[in-house]
Amino acid sequence: MLLREGVARLLVDAGFEVVGQVDNAEDLVRRVGFAKPDVAIVDIRMPPTHTDEGLRAAKRIRERYPQVGVLVLSQYVEAGYAMELLAESSEGVGYLLKDRVSDMDEFASAVRRVGQGGSALDPAVVSQLVGRHRRDDPLAELTPREREVLELMAEGRSNTGIAERMVVTERAVEKHVTSIFQKLGLPQASEDHRRVLAVLTYLR
Repeated sequence: MLLREGVARLLVDAGFEVVGQVDNAEDLVRRVGFAKPDVAIVDIRMPPTHTDEGLRAAKRIRERYPQVGVLVLSQYVEAGYAMELLAESSEGVGYLLKDRVSDMDEFASAVRRVGQGGSALDPAVVSQLVGRHRRDDPLAELTPREREVLELMAEGRSNTGIAERMVVTERAVEKHVTSIFQKLGLPQASEDHRRVLAVLTYLR
């Protein structure tokens, strides 16, 4: 309850409208269906068992109300849960550790990205997913710099945000992104769609 109240207060202070709070997964899905918010912020562990009720509720919301973004909060890095959430698409999805909520600017930015159909993945989650050893790694052709760009894309950052983080020009980032698309053999489509495909390739 304290976390829920605290998150609601932070969101209001950041200029968001909070349309409801609930304490269990069933009520969450019902409330989302009634209010149709831009984003549902979900604790991965909810009553009654405090295991994965929140994750299952998040997946139901994505199936029933695809226009609603879902931002899942977790106490720990649970890469398997993150991949389950991202199985279909990374559009309008976020997965953050609860510790990130204390950084209000970063948290508000993540909520906005998810609400606008983007993604927001915790850097710790991305690092764990990326650290896995894979046979026939589709990323083997990427340079270290391209992998860094793709990792920041996976966190949900725009080209401008990546350029600021890497202290390079936006044009340099665009060149890296184009090269990533080519090396991963992604089909011609809108840049947003190709970014999603690249991120899913990266995380899987």
